[in-house]
Amino acid sequence: MKLIVKRNSQDDKQTLGKLRLVDDNGKTIGSWHSLELPYIDNKRRISCIPKGQYIAHKHNSPKFGQCLWIKDVPNRSEILIHRGNYHFQILGCVLIGKGLSDINADGYKDVTSSRKAVQELLDKIGNQAKIRLEIR
Repeated sequence: MKLIVKRNSQDDKQTLGKLRLVDDNGKTIGSWHSLELPYIDNKRRISCIPKGQYIAHKHNSPKFGQCLWIKDVPNRSEILIHRGNYHFQILGCVLIGKGLSDINADGYKDVTSSRKAVQELLDKIGNQAKIRLEIR
């Protein structure tokens, strides 16, 4: 299995995309909306991470609970795929959700049903402790 984040659009506050879980034959097993910060030269706490290949490990975060930790990101640490709804809740991580909507009426789309999306992702990964991740 492999995770693929395909970034679709970026503005001054955020990057929207899709996260797909695919099997070894390339068949999509699950799909969720993704929300990241815009790309600003991979700067800590204000930028999404660079496109590339990574390994994500299951992780129990004190703040976010069960999530995935993206390892070996150049010049970055503690990058997670975790629950959350808004761009201002991110310091370089990836949020996922079941849908997109401007929940707080600030003019920016937010991910919805994030807690459920993260649980679905973790359930579909099953007992795998780590998984390949490609960001496009």
